[in-house]
Amino acid sequence: MKKLKDIEEDLERLNDPTVGLTALHGEIVQSRLKTMELIQGGVTGLREENRELRRRQDRMISDLCETRGELRDLLHLVDTPRPLVPAQEAGEKADDGAPARPEETALPTEPSVEADHDFTEPAATHPTVSSDTDSQGGTMQNTESQQPQPGSQDQELALKNAIETAFQGPGTTTAQPSAATPQASVGVEDPQVAHGVLLLKAAGVASAEVIAHRDTWEWLAALAVEHSHFRTPPAVEDVKEGRVRTVLSGRSLIALLIELWNTRSTAAPLQGDWALAVTSYTRIAAELADVAGQGETIRIVLDDGLPHQTED
Repeated sequence: MKKLKDIEEDLERLNDPTVGLTALHGEIVQSRLKTMELIQGGVTGLREENRELRRRQDRMISDLCETRGELRDLLHLVDTPRPLVPAQEAGEKADDGAPARPEETALPTEPSVEADHDFTEPAATHPTVSSDTDSQGGTMQNTESQQPQPGSQDQELALKNAIETAFQGPGTTTAQPSAATPQASVGVEDPQVAHGVLLLKAAGVASAEVIAHRDTWEWLAALAVEHSHFRTPPAVEDVKEGRVRTVLSGRSLIALLIELWNTRSTAAPLQGDWALAVTSYTRIAAELADVAGQGETIRIVLDDGLPHQTED
């Protein structure tokens, strides 16, 4: 009977709401809630840190692209004075030695012309270049380089006319000036004409959706960020499995096409930049070729494992 009484006391203690099973259950529930709050707070902090790291990475990529552009400008400035060094050395030698007379070398060796004209006329037709011009870094050469070249202007005008004609269709004609030479004519099969038509099509696009892996998108953004018409999209959405989705304007699409065209032409074959540039340019060109002018959003998918039309 004593043992039974002890067992009965233990059972009554288990039913006590302060120290029994009910109290134990409440403590377990409180501990679980606190654990869940701690886990949720940690996950939220990790998400914010991940987003901040991505923003910093994007800023670093932009800074690196700006630095690369500045280095290219510096390299261009270093290479520009090199052709002027021989002219300066020639001017210094002429000043140290006997005075150079370029008008005598420039005149044609015809006795009749020299006999009928005075020596002042060749000086007027063939002006001499003073040593001051050489000491100023070849300003005459810079002036000549700034003068318009009729041949290049005719070629550019012919290329523009050919692009506009190909873009508007075979039924339209574009007026060409009489100064255009036959050498400046450009055929429709010219890759430059096809590239120009592609740029005109991109100019009429309001928005283009781009789906690619994050690494591929970062390469595209770093390539086009130096162009004056490229604008960084306001949002880059994570889809799944490393894919991202973003939207580009027609202006940014033009900048991307120009940089892809240049990279495809200048990059070494069988290299990563060349492969990415060719694939991306071809994929964008294929999407722009099917533009029907119905206001639909262009969808560029750089993923052969993803169907062309999905509801994601």
